[in-house]
Amino acid sequence: MAAPGALQRSVVLPAGRHSASLIFLHGSGDTGQGARTWIKQILNQDMAFQHIKVIYPTAPARPYTPMKGTFSTVWFDRYKISNDCPEHIESIDSMCRGLTELINDEIKNGIAKNRILIGGFSMGGGMAMHLAYRFHQDLAGVFALSSFLNKDSAVYQTLKKNKSILPELFQCHGTADELVLYSWGEETNMMLKSLGVSTSLHTFPNLNHELNRTEIEKLKTWILKKLPIEAAETNE
Repeated sequence: MAAPGALQRSVVLPAGRHSASLIFLHGSGDTGQGARTWIKQILNQDMAFQHIKVIYPTAPARPYTPMKGTFSTVWFDRYKISNDCPEHIESIDSMCRGLTELINDEIKNGIAKNRILIGGFSMGGGMAMHLAYRFHQDLAGVFALSSFLNKDSAVYQTLKKNKSILPELFQCHGTADELVLYSWGEETNMMLKSLGVSTSLHTFPNLNHELNRTEIEKLKTWILKKLPIEAAETNE
C-alpha cells in the first residue's frame, strides 16, 4: 500500500479566496478522478464553489475479499458486502490514519478544522463516518450517499461513550438500491440519531446504487449551509 500521506488526488480549486475544504471519497473500485468526472457528467460542470476547495482522493489498491482477493481501489476491506458481519477494522483504521494526513494538509494551509467537510459515495460514505465520528468529531459535517455502517460498527461503540457535540450527517439513499439496501442506510441513520448525531435522510424513489442531479444539488445546498462564504472573513 502507498504511504498514508501519498494519496493521489484530483482537486477543484475555488473561484475566489480559499476558506473551506471538502473531501469527497469515491466508491469501491473507483478513483478520485473517476468520482469527479461522474459528478461533472451529472451536473454538466464540476461541483465547484467560490470559496471551497473540493478534493477527490484515490484509495490505494489493496486485495478486496468480496472480489476474491483481487486488487482494487478500496478504502478498506470487507469480509462480505453485508451489514450483518464484523468490520475489517484493521484496514479501516489504517486508512483513517492516511486520511488524517489529508485533513492535516488542509489545516497546514490555514483552513480551520470546523471549515472542513468529509463524505462520499457508497464505501466512501462509510469511510467518512468512521473517520469523523471516531477520530475527527470537530469537522464541519459528514455526508454519506448510498452508504451504510455494519450492525455492530466501531462507530456505534465510540459514540456510546461520547459526550461531545458531533458533526451533522447528511444522508441520501435510493429505494431501488440492490447493492447497498435502502434499509441498511435507514438503519444506520436511526442508530446514529439514537446516539446523538443530528441526521437527515433524503430518500430517492426508484434510484439504484447511483447518484442523480437532484441529490447532488441537495448536497451542494447543504454544503453551503455548513460552510457559508460569510464565515471566510473570520478565518484570517
